[in-house]
Amino acid sequence: MNIGFDAKRAFFNKSGLGNYSRTTLLLLDEFHHENKYFLYSSKNNNKNFTFENTNFTLKSKTLSFLPSFLWRSFGISYILKKDKIDIFHGLSNELPLNIKKSNVKTIVTIHDLIFLKYPKLYKSFDRWMYNFKCKKSAKNADIIIAVSEQTKQDIIDFYNIDEKKIKVIFQTCNDFFKQKYSEIEKNKVINKFNLPSNFILNVGTIEERKNLLNIIKAVELQNIDIKIVAIGKKTEYFEKIEKYLISKNLKSNLIVLENVSNYELAIIYQLAKMLVYPSKYEGFGIPIIEALFSEIPVITTKGYCFSEAGGNAALYVNPENIEELGLTIKKLLTDNQLQQTCISNGIIHRKFFDKKLISEKLNNIYLSLKQ
Repeated sequence: MNIGFDAKRAFFNKSGLGNYSRTTLLLLDEFHHENKYFLYSSKNNNKNFTFENTNFTLKSKTLSFLPSFLWRSFGISYILKKDKIDIFHGLSNELPLNIKKSNVKTIVTIHDLIFLKYPKLYKSFDRWMYNFKCKKSAKNADIIIAVSEQTKQDIIDFYNIDEKKIKVIFQTCNDFFKQKYSEIEKNKVINKFNLPSNFILNVGTIEERKNLLNIIKAVELQNIDIKIVAIGKKTEYFEKIEKYLISKNLKSNLIVLENVSNYELAIIYQLAKMLVYPSKYEGFGIPIIEALFSEIPVITTKGYCFSEAGGNAALYVNPENIEELGLTIKKLLTDNQLQQTCISNGIIHRKFFDKKLISEKLNNIYLSLKQ
């Protein structure tokens, strides 16, 4: 089969959607060489994604007079037939707006509808644009892939899509998180980032929805002697965090790291006492999977998609209940048996996120459309 992909995120997004795109493409190439994969991007950035010695063909912008965003929304559709593409897969919530004109079978992966669940977290124009593209893509696609049962239900509720059209396929994480690292490698990362010997970890864009401030307050409330290492891009929300830390003379309790490679991030996971991830809402929660493969305990949010990612390996809390969050962190830090139970359960639960299993599910969907 010739399968085309919108590869913009693979090349230009370093976090969530980019990680999903890169991981998906690489696992398909690893397990299904019988297919040919065409990556459509107005340009490429090999710093984020290299594809030497793979079954990928890069298809750059051909209509030079079109701005990149218009080529992605309209131009790609006109060259799919020429490239003899059997299936086009939009990896990040959208398809070209005129994709129907190509007569190519289509799949769109929808990660979340947070812009509809929590509209106040988004600027009005951004919210409108995300919804316009996502809804149109959901209606146009032959098959929708949802990354969790929670996202599937949101698609049904908000877009009134027939559930038979939606297939749930979980994500996996980068292979860096599935390796064991030596003490020499760990010490290099410790020295590079000046990491403390005792810390809890939070991963993800530092925005209000992720509740980093609640972690800080929870640790303070229970008087827990531990540092917090947060890895992610800062937003305006960080100003609120900084003001709180200064007012409480707690600035030294938080270490924020940006521009951390996957290799370095994987080592930092293995150095952490636990992942604390009390997000209000996610489409899936990939840091939970990264923690399971890193064999550290997880505290995360009760309900929604979080139980799909964490299973019986995680401890669940109300993310807005600072006392409960603090007590759970304290309990997990002091209870060695509970730590080992979480880790052991995680080793079992992470089998649901095996990359070969995921590649087979994806390829079976492609085959079903080709018939």
